Order: sequence, then C-alpha cells, then structure tokens
Amino acid sequence: MDLGSAKVIGAGLAAIGAGLAAIGVGSIFGQYLGSALRNPEADAKMGGRLIFGFAVTEALGLIAAVVALALAFSN
Repeated sequence: MDLGSAKVIGAGLAAIGAGLAAIGVGSIFGQYLGSALRNPEADAKMGGRLIFGFAVTEALGLIAAVVALALAFSN
C-alpha cells in the first residue's frame, strides 16, 4: 500500500469520529429530555451538565474532523 492510499483511508476513519459525535449529541439531548420530563424539579440542576456534555462531545467531533482534513490534504 502506498502512502497516498493510506492517507485517504486514515482520513476516512478519522471522519467517522465526526459522525459519531453527532450520534453522541443526540443521545445526550434525548437522555436529558427523558429525565427532565420525569423529574421537572431537577431540570435546573441538570442544565450545566447538559451544556458541558454537549461541549465535550462536540469538541471531540471537531477534533476528529480537523484530523481527517489534515490527513486528506497533507503532502
């Protein structure tokens, strides 16, 4: 396998992480809505954790996207 095809395969594998981040964000918000509907009093306490979980998950997705782009367009 030559270097060019290895870079493309690596970029594709890194791009999978960006897609999986979207699934993670959907899971975070789905679990939040389910728990907020069951216990509305605890909604105020969970808001900060919701935003933190969203930020961490989205940051990992952005890092995966940047790595994929760096691998795809590097010399």
